[in-house]
Amino acid sequence: MRIINTKVIKENVKEMFLNANVHLSEDIKNALKEADEVSPIGKNILNIINENIDVADKTNTPICQDTGMAVVFLEVGNEVFFEGEFIEDSINEGVREAYEEGYFRKSVVKSPVFDRVNTKDNTPAIIYYKYVKGDKVNIKVMPKGFGSENCGQTKMLNPSDAEQDVVDFVVESVSKAGSKPCPPIVVGVGIGGTMEKSAMMAKEALFLDINYKEKDENLQRMREEILTKINNLGIGPAGLGGRVSAIGVNIMTYPTHIAGLPVSVNIGCHVSRHEERSI
Repeated sequence: MRIINTKVIKENVKEMFLNANVHLSEDIKNALKEADEVSPIGKNILNIINENIDVADKTNTPICQDTGMAVVFLEVGNEVFFEGEFIEDSINEGVREAYEEGYFRKSVVKSPVFDRVNTKDNTPAIIYYKYVKGDKVNIKVMPKGFGSENCGQTKMLNPSDAEQDVVDFVVESVSKAGSKPCPPIVVGVGIGGTMEKSAMMAKEALFLDINYKEKDENLQRMREEILTKINNLGIGPAGLGGRVSAIGVNIMTYPTHIAGLPVSVNIGCHVSRHEERSI
């Protein structure tokens, strides 16, 4: 049994959001710098994007004015025992302190439909828990901007639908989104499970390094086909035309019912911000 005080979780969550909102992960940063765009306007947009990323790095300021809604995936080992404050309160306190100290925009409203009054501290966070074997706690954080979040899609395909139907739905979702999610984008895809499971996987897929290789050859082929077809849409950087509309497609899958084929798409903008660490 390993005892972890929830203050440790709070401090890590705080540090991670302070970092994720300012410093982009290396895989995405490199992909944007190495993007092979031919459109003059697209090239200019990419230069501006890369300059913005460098300035944020050097001046320790947010990469984007939309510092997102705080999303946290917490994987807790079965040998871990938390002591101290309630874990959810500790996570939200970490978010609260990060957004206050980082001077990040606070974008959460308490009532989603009626008065929409700002909570003024960017809480509550969206928190997902998963229990795993071991004595570690793995924390993933994502400041999720809503220009991209608003472009997510879920569809319950027929179980008789083929691989091509999945590909077509993902590409169609990106095509409909157009310039809204601030391309070049990262596309998270969740396939299987239930409706909400596929959506959660699509979100979690955005944490994967965009350069990873699938062990399953079929999934790797699907990733490559989707990415090629998206970049053939001509959306381009900032939606102003070009061949670099997306820099990555990440897929997560889960077994599903014989009568279903849930597919979800969650899009990350060109600064698809996230951080992961294990304690």
